[in-house]
Amino acid sequence: MFEKDLTKKMQDVVLEGHVAAKDVCREIKKPYSTLLRELNPFDSHAKLGAETMFEIVKATRNVSVLEFMARELGYTLMPVDGEPRKPKQTGTSKRIRRQAATM
Repeated sequence: MFEKDLTKKMQDVVLEGHVAAKDVCREIKKPYSTLLRELNPFDSHAKLGAETMFEIVKATRNVSVLEFMARELGYTLMPVDGEPRKPKQTGTSKRIRRQAATM
């Protein structure tokens, strides 16, 4: 079950994160449809590779999946400098936030 939970968490990072999914795809150089298939926990024919997962974490700056993995293994995750990282914002998400603030 851990594998499906991990894949679901990655799916949430991409589809519900601060960085738009298409921006993540552009940054990691993977077609949108391919990434969505790899992120689908119920698709047994496409799997998310460790390298792609790492690229997604770097692109989104969302380490929640790493925290989940560490917790499952009995560890905690902490930045080297002790300061929490802020998610990277794209032009699209900045524009949406600006629009929401003016409503």
